[in-house]
Amino acid sequence: MSERRVAIVTGGSAGIGGTICRRMIDAGYDVVSIARRKPDWSNPALHAVEVDLIDARATEEVAASLAKQFPIGTVIHNAGIIRPNLLPDVEQKDLNDLTQLHLGAAILIVQAALPGMRERKYGRVVLISSRAALGLPTRTVYSATKAGMIGMARTWALELAPSGITVNVVAPGPIEDTEMFGQVVRPGSERATALANPIPVRRLGRSDDVARAVLFFADPASSFITGQVLYVCGGASVASFSL
Repeated sequence: MSERRVAIVTGGSAGIGGTICRRMIDAGYDVVSIARRKPDWSNPALHAVEVDLIDARATEEVAASLAKQFPIGTVIHNAGIIRPNLLPDVEQKDLNDLTQLHLGAAILIVQAALPGMRERKYGRVVLISSRAALGLPTRTVYSATKAGMIGMARTWALELAPSGITVNVVAPGPIEDTEMFGQVVRPGSERATALANPIPVRRLGRSDDVARAVLFFADPASSFITGQVLYVCGGASVASFSL
């Protein structure tokens, strides 16, 4: 590819998204972070856009604008929230919000980037799902929408492969250096240690673990891999685990 590679990363202001942005820049990409707030760091190759991805209209407008400004070749949809509740307490608003954030925002952003990808006969789409897609107590809405990302990615992989566009999924397990994890478990606490014990590799994940998997799928050389799910979970997807 002769032109500079451009990647959109949603939720790129911190945590896994922030690490993905840094690693993509290190790999030679221009990166556009789309998040509710700007990253607390800067780089000439980082472009930050503030938007609430739960707002479908605002997301659509931002995506259309970015598609006009940049030759987007890579979309990494990382933004996510949990809103845990046991079944009796699940609220319809949470279902609506997480459906829009995890599924609707991905659709709108990829739709905006798709004409350019098809014209260049190249594209990489990576959706960040979760090990929770396999089921986890208190995660009715989160698990449902994260599992939906997997089905959506497999469908897109079939539709877009003839255009040179691959679509894959990275599904992290518990990642300790994230705000989302810290809201549930204090890093370094006895509970964090207890959570790591049943994981086969005997540790919690780090954002870099996820970023490496994302860069693998995003690599132009990974052109024969599409419709796949890579669990970055230390073996938790094949072992008993509860958060």
